[in-house]
Amino acid sequence: MAGSLVSRVGQAASAAAAACSIVYVVGQLLEWLGLLGSSGGPNASSTALGIAILLLPSLLLGSANLVMMAALHEAAPQPVRVISLSALGFAIAYAVLTGLVYFVQLTFVAPRIASGASEGIEILLFVPYRSFLFAVDLFGYSLMCLSALFVAFALPQTPATFWARRCFQLTGALFPALALQMYFPWLIWIGAIWAISYPLACIQSYRLFGQLD
Repeated sequence: MAGSLVSRVGQAASAAAAACSIVYVVGQLLEWLGLLGSSGGPNASSTALGIAILLLPSLLLGSANLVMMAALHEAAPQPVRVISLSALGFAIAYAVLTGLVYFVQLTFVAPRIASGASEGIEILLFVPYRSFLFAVDLFGYSLMCLSALFVAFALPQTPATFWARRCFQLTGALFPALALQMYFPWLIWIGAIWAISYPLACIQSYRLFGQLD
């Protein structure tokens, strides 16, 4: 019964994380193309519409990823559960940090941008590479990468887990590209690999949970 519950929760969370990440990636492409009202490119500040389209799935992703990691921890073999527990801890920190950023943007900043009343809240504006909250967001995603790296090494090394481990490892390997991006903005083009590796990791996680009894 317990295994069945872990499987169902893990599949639901993996599917939700995959869906949220894909929706975010599509929204980010539209943003970079200037189709959401901004000037386009990775350095542009978002409009209220862009904030809503980009950050709502990002907010939901934090919780979905956390539950997926909790299920992967429950499914991990006993000898490596300290590694999977570390992955869960990093996932919690990621969800809290980015959740705070996105909730503030969606509920406080975006309405004021939409009404033209953003004067006095400059410290809270989400400006790529030039704002406090953007740095917090990068730190959160750096921790997400560490979470993915740790969980990759908590998965059993079997043929069935091969692609899941590789996708999580690739996501984890992006840690420097996220952690150092404030200093070297060009690292965004390496960090953009996340748009492929992370959704694939979630899809592979979904498949793994489907194989649990």
